[in-house]
Amino acid sequence: MNEKVTVIGGGLAGCEAAWQAATRGAQVVLYEMKPTQFTPAHSYKGLSELVCSNSLRSGELTNAAGLLKRELSMAGSLIMEAAYATAVPAGGAVAVDRYRFSDYITEKISSHPNITLVSERIDRIPESGVTVIATGPLTEGELFDDIRRLTGRDGLYFHDAAAPIVSAESVDMTKAFFASRYGKGNGTDYLNCPMTKEEYLAFYEALVSAETAELKSFEGRDEKEKIKVFEGCMPVEIMAKRGVDTLRFGPLKPVGIELPSGGEAYAIVQLRRENDAGTMYNLVGFQTNLKFGEQRRVFGMIPGLENAEFYRYGVMHRNTYLESPGFLTETYSVVGREELFFAGQMTGVEGYIESASSGFVAGINAAAVALGREKTVFPPETMIGALARHVSLGEMTGFQPMNANFGIIEPFPREMKIKKRFRNEAYANRSIGIISEMFPNEAE
Repeated sequence: MNEKVTVIGGGLAGCEAAWQAATRGAQVVLYEMKPTQFTPAHSYKGLSELVCSNSLRSGELTNAAGLLKRELSMAGSLIMEAAYATAVPAGGAVAVDRYRFSDYITEKISSHPNITLVSERIDRIPESGVTVIATGPLTEGELFDDIRRLTGRDGLYFHDAAAPIVSAESVDMTKAFFASRYGKGNGTDYLNCPMTKEEYLAFYEALVSAETAELKSFEGRDEKEKIKVFEGCMPVEIMAKRGVDTLRFGPLKPVGIELPSGGEAYAIVQLRRENDAGTMYNLVGFQTNLKFGEQRRVFGMIPGLENAEFYRYGVMHRNTYLESPGFLTETYSVVGREELFFAGQMTGVEGYIESASSGFVAGINAAAVALGREKTVFPPETMIGALARHVSLGEMTGFQPMNANFGIIEPFPREMKIKKRFRNEAYANRSIGIISEMFPNEAE
């Protein structure tokens, strides 16, 4: 019996997989090419770098993302432990100081006696041994080609985008104010930049006519294909082109926020704290592919951001994911090759916590294969299991990346009459009961 597990990739999924396998007794070698080499989207030296938003979304149990967090926490997730240890105020959401978050995970991984961390780029799928591939949606080069050969398919892709980050000191506080939507949080979690109708319409016209950056190809691949974007990370300029009021019913909705002078704004741009010190804020919902100069010009039209100092501009990059149904099982292993696992966004889960969830399942089961133990399949009544089922048994055609949502969880029997407003709470209670039984020691 070979008790070794190889994990390739030190993102959220890879670190979670390595941690789960190691804590179950497997000897883990985790390969991460940073800090000797970086992808176009990465810049920080540490593991589990958050490259888009610093928000892990809702923490409420009646929200699917919130339920997934609770399940993972109850089961002993490293990513969730790090998230709560490095959290910053974010109202009803869970957001983290991204550098402290990365440092926390790096220290835990580096100090675990069963994990050997190796800074090296891996270009081929190992021919033997228990392996978890968690190299992320920016996987390219020889490894990408090797994965494509393994799947026998060309692979799928979509384009992802990140929002800009500005200096807190550069925000004009004579125009912006602190408040959380519907009074959630402590009232200082978000900065709000209100807009009049005239200001919004001028901003809208500038946004939809602004110049976008040219998307660069990876390894010489043709980027003239039709641009596909994931709905959960839609560039703000693309969203705006769907209609003049689309943003006002989306990221710029003014409802739930009262102006200091009373009443409601026509539209509101929210800025969420990016770090614990409160020196950096990101523009919520402003993922973008605008040229940097255009970002300065257009976003500078937002009241309070006229002289904003940008610590990071928004960027857009191509993400690759597998056509996983029929290729991966509910343990994220390759069909017919139980010792080879995939984890992370490459599998078709979308979002930080969803990636961690896939790594959690893959890590547990990689250890099981390595140690000759029984594998664990999470029931579809849990959000962890529902995501795994979507990846392995989802639509065979038209497969798309998926966030955690109650539409994929196993429904209650028809004869159970549960009122709609109580249904999500019932799903959460059912799931928590299952996870408590599966992980009694961690759930205590």
